Amino acid sequence: MKEFVLIFRHSDTAHEIPTPEQMRERMDWLARIAAENKLADKGKNLSVGSAKTVRSKTFVTDGPYAEIKEFISGFMMLKAESIDEAVEFAKSNPIFEMGGFVEVREVIVSGARPV
Repeated sequence: MKEFVLIFRHSDTAHEIPTPEQMRERMDWLARIAAENKLADKGKNLSVGSAKTVRSKTFVTDGPYAEIKEFISGFMMLKAESIDEAVEFAKSNPIFEMGGFVEVREVIVSGARPV
């Protein structure tokens, strides 16, 4: 079994607080993954306001993505047989109802090469 990181991104809702119903949908989604023993790490939410991007030893900017109009709101780690299986889990995330999207990346084990 491989591990994948699901990176949750938003484009225009940087400071929007999820409703209780949206939070319940997220928790239910996460509980379904855990029930299937596919949850490697539930991850965390990430701050939008308290962020810096270090581009070099002398160039630091405010915010995580100064040049693009999206931000990362959180992440989680998922266990799956393939990236296609991880994508299927990502497709069922309620983030899409808020205009967000999910980036899926395989976690590379040190010394291993992706297939």
